[in-house]
Amino acid sequence: MAEYAVTVARSARKELERLPSEAVVRILMKLEELSENPRPSGVSKLHGQKGLWRLRVGEYRVVYLIDDAQRIIDVSVIRHRRDVYRDL
Repeated sequence: MAEYAVTVARSARKELERLPSEAVVRILMKLEELSENPRPSGVSKLHGQKGLWRLRVGEYRVVYLIDDAQRIIDVSVIRHRRDVYRDL
């Protein structure tokens, strides 16, 4: 099975830079795993949001879009669980 390319939006990259280093390492490891399997167990599709998926990484959430035709995962939001759904 071919891998997916993972792209991270500039805003998500900035949010990632503000997180504690141990959280950043865990999130980057999970993003690498997503390239092999974009829908692992534990992820869920967001209701009311077309095509968005949510990955839980400790107290943080990664919200992303999967494009199966082009084999791209586009990460749009990385935030703490209390803040992630406010602007979606």
